[in-house]
Amino acid sequence: MGFFRKKSNSKMDSNSISASQMMETSSANELKTNLQENIQIIKDSLGKSSDIIIREIRIGKEEAIKVGIIYTDGLTDTASLQNFILETLMLDINGTELQKELSPDQNLIGVLKDSAMTVGEINELTNFEVLFTGLLSGDTIILIDGYAQGLIISNRHWVERGVTEATAQVVVRGPREGFSENLRVNTALVRRRLKDPNLWMESKVIGKRTKTNVAMMYINGIANDKIVKEVRLRLDKIDIDGILESGNIEELIQDAPYSPFPTIFNTERPDAVAAALLEGRIAILVDGTPFVLIVPALFIQFFQSSEDYYQRADISSLIRLLRFFSFAITILAPALFIAITTFNHAMLPTGLLISLAAQREGAPFPAFVEAIIMEVTFEILREAGLRMPRSIGSAISVVGAFVIGTAAVEAGIISAAMVIVVSITAISSFVSPTYNIAISGRMLRFGFMAIAASFGLLGITIGLIALLLHLCSLRSFGVPYMSSLAPFNLSDQKDTFIRLPIWKMFTRPRLINQQNIVRQQESASAKPAPPKNEGG
Repeated sequence: MGFFRKKSNSKMDSNSISASQMMETSSANELKTNLQENIQIIKDSLGKSSDIIIREIRIGKEEAIKVGIIYTDGLTDTASLQNFILETLMLDINGTELQKELSPDQNLIGVLKDSAMTVGEINELTNFEVLFTGLLSGDTIILIDGYAQGLIISNRHWVERGVTEATAQVVVRGPREGFSENLRVNTALVRRRLKDPNLWMESKVIGKRTKTNVAMMYINGIANDKIVKEVRLRLDKIDIDGILESGNIEELIQDAPYSPFPTIFNTERPDAVAAALLEGRIAILVDGTPFVLIVPALFIQFFQSSEDYYQRADISSLIRLLRFFSFAITILAPALFIAITTFNHAMLPTGLLISLAAQREGAPFPAFVEAIIMEVTFEILREAGLRMPRSIGSAISVVGAFVIGTAAVEAGIISAAMVIVVSITAISSFVSPTYNIAISGRMLRFGFMAIAASFGLLGITIGLIALLLHLCSLRSFGVPYMSSLAPFNLSDQKDTFIRLPIWKMFTRPRLINQQNIVRQQESASAKPAPPKNEGG
């Protein structure tokens, strides 16, 4: 009993110590009434960094009030600081009747906030945590001697890239605007397209050190409330030092981290985000990156392009079918070639079989090794072309592939048919409108090649069945990944493999949106037709 009593007492002591430490930490985090003490704490905490500008001035009657102005050089709008803060404090106040109110006996914080400052957003602060976050974000801090409060003035400004054309998702017809690295610019681009008061935005700060601003946008009344709650819950659970790009958020909230298929869609096109919001999806915008995340994401969505809805329905449907066919070539073409030339010779016509046999007569490697050599070589050239300067990157990749392929065939190391198959496979991988799904095809290609070299067409068949089972098992924020194919929904087939004309697309996807299905009324969007001639 003594042992347990002693242990219990020690536990109570530790709890009381931790509580006292928390109280001490909380009090240490609060601003001091002495201005010099506050400034010294700021200098010590920031290591006396040279880009932190601290200026002390005197204002009020007989200049009896000491004021400290702190800002970060390069992140703060110095013109606004000079014209609306320093000039107001040092010139306008001392030359007006407001000077009489600025005496040590008055509530100077309230007077400056409500009557003196002419800038936009002004908030009070009482602790160093808020002070450092605002200061390092570009805000201006005003501290007054004798007060344990201060003012934080929003006048952020830094050099940034403007709104330019999207480079990762190029279209022939459609808007040319793309997101930038500024979160507020990106939200404005979305709101410019959706002037709906039901377009709600929730802001969060994620990252203990980076303090990255993250915004979640959705249309209230269209988005599924359960999905909105799930997205909010996953974002709130993130506890990490820093978020540098939306890809960090994607890895932390995705459903299947070990699947080769992406379960979160990303885009740098504002029109794509607006269209996704209208379907009931949720957009996650991260400060510092032009790529916006969209959830939930479906397998079909990665083969849909913004341009599909700006062109005629017939050509859009044909191009979309071409994308699916190209994705199948990306995954299966080398594997089918290996399987047929290694195991299933009887499937080829006699003339083609003789031609392939003649080409491979002096080949030193089996078809699988040839395919691996060519695929790895092309992947190296692809990555080299991406990392090289743009002026020579494309030339290096194209010329390098042509020269290496020709030299390999002439040297008798690789058969000509294998070079053709690998080239078609590589070109087909570029047809996908999104980079994520192309990466999935590139990874799966090597697995199917290995299965084909081991079991032939039987192995490919088993691999396809396993792939379909895996796709059907995936979910994206509770929504089946293969919707609207599995589970099958007839009404949603209007925008799956083909796209029907817009005047026939009356409803939104049902599994994504379950409370506001109707997109347009059937009577209001009948089939376009010329006016009837009633005069005879």
